[in-house]
Formats: sequence, structure tokens, C-alpha cells
Amino acid sequence: MAKRKVIEDERKGEAESAESSSEESSSEDDADMLDVEFEWFDPQPQHDFHGLKTLLRQLFDVDAQLFDLSALTELILAQPLLGSTVKVEGNETDPYAFLTVLNLHEHREWPVIQQLTNYIQTQANRVPAIAQLGTLLNTSDNTRVGLVLTEKLINIPSEVVPPMYNMLLEEISWAIEEKEPYEFTHYLIFSKTYQEVVSALDEEDAPKQKKQKKAGNKGNAETFYFHPEDEVLHKYAAAFGSFEYQNEARESDSKRAFQELGMKPEGHLILIEAARFEEAVKSLQEYFNQG
Repeated sequence: MAKRKVIEDERKGEAESAESSSEESSSEDDADMLDVEFEWFDPQPQHDFHGLKTLLRQLFDVDAQLFDLSALTELILAQPLLGSTVKVEGNETDPYAFLTVLNLHEHREWPVIQQLTNYIQTQANRVPAIAQLGTLLNTSDNTRVGLVLTEKLINIPSEVVPPMYNMLLEEISWAIEEKEPYEFTHYLIFSKTYQEVVSALDEEDAPKQKKQKKAGNKGNAETFYFHPEDEVLHKYAAAFGSFEYQNEARESDSKRAFQELGMKPEGHLILIEAARFEEAVKSLQEYFNQG
């Protein structure tokens, strides 16, 4: 399938110089600059299955095994004119990022959508800030919720995200004109956050009094965002909140990543009423342009 639209975005990224000289000069002076050309494509059923499934597994983290990711990937690829992927070496390569929206009501008979809906309702019921999702996702109500799924590889800049949201708005508008089922009342964005936690190894060596003091501060832990755009979307949200994964994460040392503290990842949900979604998308573009 031909690509819908290609937007070239030259990003500057540092790459280490491969000089073999024995001189101990500053690495900053020797750094090279690498131009990367990002391209936005429609989802490609013949090329994107494995790449999208990998990104979905990353998005759902330790709870990914609770869902039929193969079926979810197939559902995303079954609507190739809605949503986008980001690639750097052409149409036939694996996506480095993606964004799509799924109609939870229209696809309610799909087992994987039932899995996702039940999962979101269960998690929302445990978090007062997003408890209203339990009722909103009840298919007997006159609501149409679009589940937005988006993820990118860690080293891909967040600036690739706003164009995908802009294209999604255009595609939804075209779909509605064609009487397709994408006239939503709400958008629900599935995301992820993390908190910094004390390494389990450090806690074993720490004095008992110190461990108790750190444990007492866990309730005040700062939330960090894997998706920086989430903080912008919060300003337009009817509700948002994080929740602990159903499967216990082995987070503290396996995700320590060369820093003193470990990471505890959590799921995150952002609910935006359809009337505010376009405004929220516009703010994303303005935010990253300023950055």
C-alpha cells in the first residue's frame, strides 16, 4: 500500500566518534552529528505485524501477557487508513513508533477488546481519580470510547508524536464523513509512568532505621512519564491517574539502568472528552515546538 503522507523531520542526535587516535582529547569535541529522516506511514499489514506487536508489549509492560497481543495487532492492522507508524528506512521496515485508536464499542465482541475493557475497568475501580471509567466503559451506556494506543522505542524523540495525533484527527474526520464508526464521545489514552524506588540490593544493606524512613516516603514519590506528552494532555482531561500493574514488576534492579535508584513502572490512563480532544492535540504541537 502506498504511504499516505511522508513528513521528513531531520533530528540531530549525538554519535560517538570512532577515532582510533590514542590522544585523550575531550569526547565532546570529537562527537559527530547524525541526521535522521523520519517518515510517517499508514499501518502496513504486510510489514508491520511483528514491529507493532513488540511496541504493544513494551506499552503494556509486565501485564502484556494478559492480552492476546497477536489479535490486538491484527485488529490495528485491519484499519490501515486510521493511525500512523514512524519509520526511518522506508515502507517495508519495522516501525519505530505508532499511534492508533480503537472503537471499544464497535469491537466489543472481539475477545482481546473484552480483555482490555475488563482490565481497564478493574484497574480504574482501584483508583478514585479514574473510577468513572468503570461506568463509562459499560456498553449499555450511550458512550463511544476511542482507545488510543501509542508507543515508541525509547531512543526515538517525542517530537514524532504530535504529527501522529494531527493525522489521527484528519483521518477520524474523513472516516466520519464516510459514515464509519469513529464518532467518539471520549478518548481514552493508555500510557505508562514510573516512580523511582530504592534498589532491593541497597535496602538489604541499609540500616533498619534508614529503611523504615524510606518506606515512609513511598506515598510521596514523584511520578515520571515515559510519554512526555501526557503532562500536556492532563490539562484537557476529564480524569487521569496511574495504577499498579496486575503482575508484580521485577523493577528495582533489573531496570536500574546505571542510576542509583530503581524504577517502578505503572500503567496510566487519560480520559479526554471528544469536545476537547482537538484542542489537546493542538497544544501538543505548540508544546513541542516551544521545546
